[in-house]
Formats: sequence, structure tokens, C-alpha cells
Amino acid sequence: MKKFNIRKVLDGLTAASSSSSATAQPGTPRENDVIQETLQSEHFQLCKTVRHGFPYQPSSMAFDPVQKILAVGTQNGALRLFGRAGVECYCQHESGAAVIQLQFLINEGALVSALADDSIHLWNLRQKIPAILHSLKFNRERITYCHLPFQSKWLYIGTERGNIHIVNVESFTLSGYVIMWNKAIELSTKTHPGPVVHISDNPMDEGKLLIGFECGVVVLWDLKCKKADYRYNYDEAIHSVAWHHEGKQFVCSHSDGTLTTWNIRAQAKSAQIITPHGKQPKDGKKPEPCKPILKVEYKTTRAGDPFMILSGGLSYDTVGRRACLTVMHGKSTAVLEMDYPIVDFLTLCETPYPNDFQEPYAVVVLLEKDLVVIDLGQIGYPIFENPYPLTIHESPVTCCEYFVDCPAELIPALYSVGSRQKRQGYSKKEWPISGGNWGQGTQSYPEIIITGHADGSIKFWDASALMLQVLYKLKTAKVFERARSKEEKANTDIVEEDPFAIQTLSWCPESRMLCVAGVSAHVIIYRFSKQEITTEVVQLLEVRMQCEFSDGDSPDPGGDQTPTLPTPGASSSPQESEPPTQPSTGSNSSDGPRDNKPCLQVRSSPLKQSPGYQVELVIQLVWVSGEPPQPITSLAINSSYGLVVFGNSNGLAVVDYLQKTLLLNMGTSELYSPSDPYQRQPRSPRKTRQPSGATLDSNDGSNTSEDRCKSPTSGSTSPCNSDDERKQKFIEKVKFTSRRFSKTVANDFAKMSRKISLSSEQKPDLAEEKFQRWRSLANKKRFCYMNEGKAAARMTQKGAVCRTKSGPNYYAKDNAFTRSRSSSVTSIDRESREAISSFHFCESFPRKTDSVVSPCLLVGTTQGTVMMVALSLPPPGDHRLQQPVGISSCGTLVTLKGGILTMALLDATGTLLPPSYEPWYDPNASDEEKEKSRRRRPASPPSTQEGQDSQFAVLCSEKQAKVVAMPSQTRIYKHNITESSFVLRADVVQMAGAYCIACFCANGHIMTLSLPSLRPLLDVNYLPLTDMRIARTFCFSNLGQALYLTSPTEIQRITYSQETCDNRQEMLSELFTPVETPEAPNKGFFKGLFGGGAQSLDREDLFGETGAGKASRSLAQHIPGPGGMEGMKGAASGIVGDLARARIALDERGQKLGELEDRTAAMMSSADSFSKHAHDMMLKYKDKKWYQL
Repeated sequence: MKKFNIRKVLDGLTAASSSSSATAQPGTPRENDVIQETLQSEHFQLCKTVRHGFPYQPSSMAFDPVQKILAVGTQNGALRLFGRAGVECYCQHESGAAVIQLQFLINEGALVSALADDSIHLWNLRQKIPAILHSLKFNRERITYCHLPFQSKWLYIGTERGNIHIVNVESFTLSGYVIMWNKAIELSTKTHPGPVVHISDNPMDEGKLLIGFECGVVVLWDLKCKKADYRYNYDEAIHSVAWHHEGKQFVCSHSDGTLTTWNIRAQAKSAQIITPHGKQPKDGKKPEPCKPILKVEYKTTRAGDPFMILSGGLSYDTVGRRACLTVMHGKSTAVLEMDYPIVDFLTLCETPYPNDFQEPYAVVVLLEKDLVVIDLGQIGYPIFENPYPLTIHESPVTCCEYFVDCPAELIPALYSVGSRQKRQGYSKKEWPISGGNWGQGTQSYPEIIITGHADGSIKFWDASALMLQVLYKLKTAKVFERARSKEEKANTDIVEEDPFAIQTLSWCPESRMLCVAGVSAHVIIYRFSKQEITTEVVQLLEVRMQCEFSDGDSPDPGGDQTPTLPTPGASSSPQESEPPTQPSTGSNSSDGPRDNKPCLQVRSSPLKQSPGYQVELVIQLVWVSGEPPQPITSLAINSSYGLVVFGNSNGLAVVDYLQKTLLLNMGTSELYSPSDPYQRQPRSPRKTRQPSGATLDSNDGSNTSEDRCKSPTSGSTSPCNSDDERKQKFIEKVKFTSRRFSKTVANDFAKMSRKISLSSEQKPDLAEEKFQRWRSLANKKRFCYMNEGKAAARMTQKGAVCRTKSGPNYYAKDNAFTRSRSSSVTSIDRESREAISSFHFCESFPRKTDSVVSPCLLVGTTQGTVMMVALSLPPPGDHRLQQPVGISSCGTLVTLKGGILTMALLDATGTLLPPSYEPWYDPNASDEEKEKSRRRRPASPPSTQEGQDSQFAVLCSEKQAKVVAMPSQTRIYKHNITESSFVLRADVVQMAGAYCIACFCANGHIMTLSLPSLRPLLDVNYLPLTDMRIARTFCFSNLGQALYLTSPTEIQRITYSQETCDNRQEMLSELFTPVETPEAPNKGFFKGLFGGGAQSLDREDLFGETGAGKASRSLAQHIPGPGGMEGMKGAASGIVGDLARARIALDERGQKLGELEDRTAAMMSSADSFSKHAHDMMLKYKDKKWYQL
């Protein structure tokens, strides 16, 4: 009879009462009385640090030629600023509207942005975190184009209505001077000229403004006289205009692919019309129209022909041709193809002055997914090697891992092998965007980010000191054959696109062992080597995993196996067999269901492996009776044990990658209650398939109790009972035991059976599994299965194919817990199957009675169960390569709500016990060097006193966290993390010399819990889950660092450490550096004498309030920005923070007093001006009679 457990009732009441506090188990002393927890809430603060990668959906670009800073705006209102390598900055407009144009205040440390919501903003770049100083929101007109002349404070703004307004960028106030469209065009024109698409002033005369309208009309406006000097008309719409530096000519690009050149004094007809990519007809007719030329730039040189650079303009017959940038220099025309469509381009010149020879030296091309800089000074126009980490999205990111405080020698080792992968043919010149300075941060620990991609590539990034640089790229697809055409593609592919995509990965930084799992149900194990090798045959292991409890599974078509239900302890091990001489095939015919076939074909030709990560073993799951293998959901590797374990919705498999054998292949349900007499034993892998294709099972019979201890090779097993007898006994046992269940339990089981119903291809009824689980929880027994002899066949060319099968479910109708066999619920059933969600290798106590630690494996499932598996390792050396590894299933350790996310072990002092590892050694080095380095890391303290717990297991699921004392397996603490949401990512991390659990929930909350007491330390509503990309890539790491993929092209790094937040100001790079503005070009003697030089304009008198009056208040609204003094607040940090804040408060008070003083002075000046005008008026009319007025 099941005993009533008051402890569980109390636990349930405590959990239901509050989810915000940790609870201790009654009767157990609180462990924080012994372990002094040092982490407090004061140690935590959440803030963004830096964003890496290519700006997502770029829309505009600008360059400061003196500061040498590049700014890129995006369609979601983001700003990215780039300087020298490692100098990056990210800003965001609150409105999120697209950035349509950017204008630098050259060498002033400021930037003007124009947005699609008709607002303009002034950014202060003189502080490390740029902030908006002023904003101006237009109410009645839409902004289409902006122009800010060099060394001017007056910004020209063109609108959709064709008008031009002028803004003072210092005060962000509108001038009363307005150029109306109806005054700019000819009075005889009956149609509206369209929006303003271009504004620029004459390089030689600041008083002449060139205005381009969309319809094809260009107007040269005289600012002083407030009239149009010349009007230039063309039939095609205008996209852009560019001046010659002498101010006598300009070029227009049009929608029909033509370029028109105009002399400013000849408005009747253009001086030249060319179609760069059009076919010139022989009869003198107009060339065929081409695609629009979206932008043109006209740059001159002292020593040679000018450059004319344009984007677009290709012929319409070039269908499917990629976007091109055309460089016309003299008589030569170079067409440079781009990988993506061109968003914008800028020509970098030696001088910022528009009235001097420009001397172009490079072109920055902003593409939709890349940034390219072309060297104009070398033959062939090579590109510069880009120092920014803009290739994160080269292939879409599918998974991401973050490692902080790695071994110091890792980054140099990865860089040394990665430097050989760099492309050749780059420009020999230095990167031209070289502004800014690096931060002076104190972080010295190495950080590595690993990204897995859809094309099967893996990239290692150096993320130290808030920078990002690619170290090494690994292409896992090289291991497999590539289908050249759709006809050649194997019909076993489970994904049509990206069959090599990385699903998950496991990396041991100390041993440099890497294990990756792909979407095609394949696992690849890599070793790191500094030497190049050629692998003649890639070693392969094929695994057949299928769910044991399936409803409609048919017997093997080619086998004569008699389905059996083994008795307790019955197991068999496969014999070691010779590998097949040729690739094996499925046992089915070509017309039958696919069976025993992997999804990908491993490469058969020799594989040349460069220094770096080299293939050790490939593991593939195969098709089972026409069903594809289930995706791999969890993966772990341990270099000290030489084991790899992976799991999916069918179960788990343990592989010995040293012996290249499969040790264990069992369903998830088989891990439950090994002590139950009707629970099937963990089955060893089946024998190697023969070349003929015949398939044999490793469990054709079951051993009797007398044969349990015999060697697998000592003799044949006893005959098993008949099917009918076995089924009848099982039915009677179920019926007898089910009478002891209460109605409530029976109803619960019925509900669970309906909820977690299996697919129509599965055999035994779910009641058997539920009954066994109930027995396991009620009896709390432990059963260990030790695998003697060879656990799997050793393979050198083709690995063992293993599967587990169960007999048909003839007794399903007799069972009370029946369920629908309808095929319509097959997909739902498959999704609801319990899957393996996490693994953790450790050295702990597998059983309650153990007093000595031993190698173990913690297994977590999606149903919240944590199970313990004991590992028995042979002695190191040759014995390890010859003797098998023993595996013992020790049953359930604890259960939690929700799927298990992470597991860890703490020692008696609260210090994390990391998995043991083997120090790295070069597998291709000499034997002496291998032996020197191959020493297993010492394990944790080996024993504990009787009745005393010396370890704590930390377990975190999607809903709650628990701390369990080991070896007594007593729950010490429990904390309900969330009730309404669920945890997406959880990690046990080091923080300020202690350890805690960091969690990211689907509702956007980031939380940390102390260890071992699970006290909440941080809970911030940071980022609601709006994209599965965030859930897939979010990861925590040590020392308060975390990251996630915020867009398909960008990585956002954040910190939850108070210390890092305080020091962020110092760690960030500086954008603005004091640089002297180059001298203006010399006019020359004759130009100065006869007035042939550039004509200046006093814009203050022309556009100021005294000369132009006030603008309409309803036209635009001025919004003061949060920048200025608030930017200084961020600089206050460290010990002097409070003092700095007090100083800032005083500065703010002084600033307000200063503003008051300025206003007072302005009023006095206004009063003096009024007095002067009144005095002049009095003098004017002083001597006049009344009739003369």
C-alpha cells in the first residue's frame, strides 16, 4: 500500500503559497548556516555593454573625413558608428523610425539624423555613449533630403511638397527663410515638381544653392536675391546630383540610366548625355533605356582624369545579374559586382573642402548585408580587409555559446590556425576608417564566443575587452558528400535546405575537444591539432534509435526475431565483429520504407584536414521503418572519460569515442525504475550489420536468473517463455496491482495517457510505462546494470548499427488504460514524447549508500525528471582502450516542474565542482609528448563520512530550481522561479568569487538566485521574447556576462554585474578625438586679386532672426534631448561616484544659472536694440512738422 507522505503535501503547499521565496525542507538544517553566501543584491545590475555585427537592414550612411568615423543608420532607427578596429558604438532612436539620412558636423563631434517620421535629431558624439541634444519634429511636411555645408551651422531640409526649410543646428530652431517650390520653378509650369531629391551649394559660391526636384527640374537658387538664377529641365526623373569642384559643372543621374552634364550658365541644353551601360544604336537614335542610376559622385584629381562613380544603371536585359558599382576613370570603365544590393556608397577623399581637388582614394559601399571598402589607388580596385566582425550572418546563426575566463593559451592557439584561412588579394593599404580610440578597461580575462551556422560552419570569436574578432572557422560539411543537383540528393534527407545546420554543440576548453550535433541527426567529434593530416577513411558509427513503446510498429521485414520481454537482469552484449568491406544498406527493398539509412552520406574519398579541429568520429542516426531519426535535443562530451552522450525524444545513446563503440542505446522510459520486474533492461547495441544487408538484434533472447552473471561469450542464453505466457502474466500483474490504485490515481493516469499518447507506430500500452514509473517512485529501489565484456562492436570503417525493439502489443485491449490509435494524432503524440533535455558529467555519489565519489552522468528530461547513471571506467592507458566502460542506471534522483535546463554540483563549501577533463595534447604529436600531457585532472575529494552530505546537486528547470544534498538525495532548498511564464535559459555561473543561477524567462525577466539557498538576488524585466532567435541564442557566462542574437546579423552583449556596469564608461571606446581641421585651399595670387576664388556667405545675417524673421510655430516642434549633462552622469562611477553626482548636480545648477544669465543678456540686448531703434526714429522725425509726417 502506498504510504502517505506529509512532507510532499507541505512542499506542495509551500510552493503554491509563494513563488518568490526559497523553501527549506522540514527537519533539515539550513545549509546557509554552514555555507556563508557572499553574493548580495548589490553585486548585480543589468545593462547593455556593446553590440557586434553588421547593422540589420541598413538604410543610410555618412562619413566624417577629418575624424574618420563612419555612421550607418538602419530601418529600425538604430545608429552604428565605426572607427578603427575595435571602435564601435550603438545608439537607438526611441521612435524606431527608419533613418533616411545622416549628416556629420565635420570635426565637431556631432551628427544629424533625419528619420522617416519627419524628425531630425542632433547627436553628441563627444561622450562615450552618444546622446541626443536636440530634436525637431515637423508637423505639416515630410522630410525627403538634408544638406549641411562644411563648417556651417545652417541645415537645409527639403520636403515632399518641394519646399526647403533651414534649421540652426546649434539651437535647433527654424529660420524664417523658406524657399517655396512655386517660386523656384518657372511660373508657366502647371504641374508640381515633386519632392526635393537633392540640395547642395555651389563649391565656389556659397550663395548659390542647387535644388533638384524629382520631376527632372534642377534650380540654381540665389540665396541673397531670393530668386532662381537658372533652371535646367530634363525629361527623366532625377535621383542624384554631383558637382565638379570648380563649381562650373554638375552631373545628374536619371531614372532611364542616363547621366546628364550641365554647365551652370547654359540652361537650355545639357553639355553631355551618356548612358554608361546602354547599347549605342548605329543610326544615331536614343540608346535603349536602362535601370535607374540611383547615385552618382564626381570626384577630381590633380594629376589625372576625374572619377565618376555610380550605382545602378544596368541594362534591362541583364536579368539576374547582381548589383554593380561602376567606376569610370578617363576612358576606362570598371564594373564591380557586389554580393548584395547596394544601399548607399560614399567616396572617401583627401580633403573635406568641396572647392578643392578631391583626390579620392577609396569608396565605401554599404550593401544590404555587407560593408565593402574599395581601394581606388591600386590597379583592379581591390577591396580592403574588413577589421570589423561583420560576418556573423555570413550563414544564419543557429546556435551560440559564450565562454568567459578561458585558458589563456586558447586564443593564441585558435588565432594561429585561423590566420592560415585568411583570403588573399586584399589591398595592402591600411583600413581607411581609422578614427576613435580604444577603451581603457581593466578586464583582462579571455572570452570566446562560438557560433554555429546553417551551412554547417562553426566560428570561434575572440570577445575579450568588449571587442570581437574572428579567430577560426570550422566547416563541418566537409565530412559529408555534397549532392550536386536535386536529382542526386538522397531521398533520406529530413530537411530540404541546410542539411548541415548546427543544432547544438558541446566544447571543453581545457581539452579542446569539440562535439557538434546537426539537424540531420548527426554528431561529429573533433580533436584540436596543430599539424595537418590526411584521413583516408572517416570513422563512422551508425545508431538506430527508436522509441521502445510504440503502437503500430511492424516486425522487422527481414528478421526472424521472436519478440521477448526480458526478465530482470537479462541482457546481452554484442560480439566484436569484423567491419564490413563496403557501405551497408538497409534491409528493405528500394520500393519499401526507408530503413537503416542515415540522412547524409559520409565522404568516401580521403579528407585533407588542415591544422585546427580535425574529425575524430562521425555518429549518425538512421531511419527506422520509414520514419526519420528524431532531432538531437541534448549533447555532452567529457574528455576525461572519453565519452559522448546525446539524446532526443526517443532516448539517449552513450558513445566511447576512444574505442569508437556504442556503449548504451536506450529509451527514456527505460531509465525509470530498473528494479521493477517488468521494466526492460538497458539493451546493448546490436551486432554489426553484414554486407549482405541482413539485420540482427542483440536481444534475440533473454538470460535466466542463473545466467545473469555469465560472460556474454560463455554460452547461449536460456530459451524464453512463450509470447502468450508472458503476455498473460503481465496482464494479470497489471490488473492485480491496478486494483490497489485509488480512483484518483487511475483518473490521473487516464488523463496522462490521453495527454502523452504515443504515435500509431508504437506497441505496448502507455499504462505499462506509467505503472512502472509509479512503482519506481513508490518503492524507491535502485538497480544497476553493469555491462560486462564488449559493450559495442568496434568499427574502423563502418560503425555498429544498434536498435531496440519490443514485441507487438496484443494485450492492449485488455488493459483499462486504452487510447485512440487514430493516425490523425500521430504528430501530436510524437511531439508529446518525453525527450532528453540536458546532460551533466560529474563525480558524485550514484546511490544513497555510497561513501566514495565515482564518475556519473546526470540526465534531465523534458518532463522534469533528473536521473543518475553511474559510469565504471577502466584504468587509464592501454586498459582504457581495450576494456569496456560499465554503465549502471540508478533511477530517478529528483523531479521538478518543467523540462530540465541545467544541472551542476557544489562541494560542501558551496564551490562549483566542474566536470573532470583531460589536458589538451596534440593527437598527431609523438608518443612521449602525448604521455606528458595526458594526465587526468584530479577529481574532487573522494569520500565522505557516513551519514554526512558532502555535495549539493543544483538542478534548474523551466519552472523551478532545487538543491539536493548528496549522497542522501535529500532536497534542501526549492524555489519556484515563475508561475505564469517559463525559463528559456539557465546557467550556473561564477560571480564575484561565488556562484549563482542566472535565468532568462520568456516574459523577458532576467533573474539570479544565490547558491545553495536559492535567494532571489536580481529580477529585471529586460527583454520580452519577441523572436525565437533570442530564445535559441541567449546564453549566460561567468563574471556577469551574457549575450544573445538581437537580429539576424547582430550580437548584443549585456552584463548583470554591478562592477562591470560601473566600469563600463572606462571600457567603452571613444569616438571623438581632438584633430585639427585641415587648412583651406590656397586661392592663389590671381584668384585673390580678381575675385576668382570661392565666394563666402554670411548665413547668419541671411538666415538669422534679424534678417529672416521667425518661422511658423506650427511647422515644427522643438524637443530638448536627454543628452548633455545626462551624458556626464554615466561617466560617474567607482568610489568617487557619489562625489561626481554631487558635482554634476552643482554643474546642472550652474548650467541653469548660466542659461538664466544668457536669457537676461538676450533681453538686455533686445532692450538696447529697441532703445537704439527708438532713438533713430526720434532723430528721424525730430525736426519735421506734423504735416510732413
